[in-house]
Amino acid sequence: MPILSSYPFLDVMWTMLVFFLWVIWFWILITTLMDIFRRHDIGGGAKTLWCIFVILLPYLGVFVYLISQSKGMAERSMAQQQAYRAQSDDYIRSVAAQNDPTEQIARGKELLDSGAITAAEFEALKAKALAG
Repeated sequence: MPILSSYPFLDVMWTMLVFFLWVIWFWILITTLMDIFRRHDIGGGAKTLWCIFVILLPYLGVFVYLISQSKGMAERSMAQQQAYRAQSDDYIRSVAAQNDPTEQIARGKELLDSGAITAAEFEALKAKALAG
C-alpha cells in the first residue's frame, strides 16, 4: 500500500493530462508537416522554409501555419477524401459488375452471337454465373 499513497490521485491526473497533450502536440505537428508536403500550390523552396520554421520554432511555426493556412488545409483534406472515396466507389462498382450474373450471361451471349464460343461453352458459362 505505501506505493499507492506515494503517488496521489491528482498526480496521476496531471500525468495523464501531460501525456494527452504530448500526444496531441505530435499529432498536430505531423498533420502540419503532412499538409506542407501534400501542397501543390507552393514550390520546394516555400515548403523548405515552412519546414525550417516549424522545426526551429515548433510551437510558433505550427500555430502560424495553422492560423494562416487553415482554410487551405481543410480544402486539401476534403479534396483528398473525395478522391479516396471516388477511387473506392469505382473499385466497388468494377468488382460488383464482374460478379453480376446477368452481366456475365449477357457477355457470354455476345460471345456466342459473335461465334467466339460454342453453345456448350455458353451453357457452361451460364451455369457457372447462376451458381454464384
